[in-house]
Amino acid sequence: MTSSYPRESNSEPGLRSYATGRQYELRRGDALAVVTELAAGLRSFSRGGTLLTETYGDDQIAPGAAGITLAPWANRVEDGKWFLNGKKQQLDITEVARNNASHGLLRNSAYALVDESEHSVTLEATIFPQHGYPFLARHRVQYQLGDDLGLVVRQTLLNDAKEPAPFVLGAHPYLRLGDTPVEDLVLTVAADTRLVADERLIPRSTAAVQGETDFRAGQNIAALAVDVALTGLHFEAGKARHTLAGKDGRNVSLWQDEACQYVHVFVSTEYPGRSRAVAVEPMTGPANAFNSGDGLRWLNPGESFTIEWGIDYTPGSEG
Repeated sequence: MTSSYPRESNSEPGLRSYATGRQYELRRGDALAVVTELAAGLRSFSRGGTLLTETYGDDQIAPGAAGITLAPWANRVEDGKWFLNGKKQQLDITEVARNNASHGLLRNSAYALVDESEHSVTLEATIFPQHGYPFLARHRVQYQLGDDLGLVVRQTLLNDAKEPAPFVLGAHPYLRLGDTPVEDLVLTVAADTRLVADERLIPRSTAAVQGETDFRAGQNIAALAVDVALTGLHFEAGKARHTLAGKDGRNVSLWQDEACQYVHVFVSTEYPGRSRAVAVEPMTGPANAFNSGDGLRWLNPGESFTIEWGIDYTPGSEG
């Protein structure tokens, strides 16, 4: 493994600083993954030089939350408010425009190194008790390149508190197929149900997928701009798989295990330098789970819970 360390300045020749902290490079065959100290994020994943996730510059933090991991909740908590044993809990508002608490408590946290090798790295950060979340927990994230050169990610929450702690785990990767034009890209997600959200992206009901939220037969992303959570996923051999495919037979797919019964699809028109960027976000629960209870889990003291997801590449007949 090659790892790089952030510096206070670039006064010495050859030294570089990174806005996302230490960079961990995992290599195996033609696969390369770059993982960041900040938010245990996936800065990039590529095969044979073909980018399979969106990336960003050395002096940037992840735009649009690209590649970050999410704990102890994914997505949003309405007004940052929920109730614990009848007592109101108030989280910091981190999505000011919609008055929500967004993307958990570790987005701006550095993760410490637990273990590393040429093909894998394990990082961990502590969630300290605080207003809105009075629990002590740890989020451990392992990235590993497999024998098949696919990327496997394991996220584990460990409860160090003396009482059960609520949680939702998730991640925010953006898929990409090199420089393939968006007009040639089709996204397929085998999901039967959508969460119907209000203007603040808080789910209020469920309905069958339809129109631009029905990805079962694939949708060209050129004209899409959706931000929707889906469930009723189709699992085969314990995995649900979502695929971004080009006309040339190449595709990149994200899979998630059965602990993740939800996936959020976000086709952004605001990702820097890209006309469309496609986030496919595996989650154990949807937005506002702390209030709705949908997908919400409670972790007993001393226990842990792990999810797995990953990214695979099919190079096509010419690749």
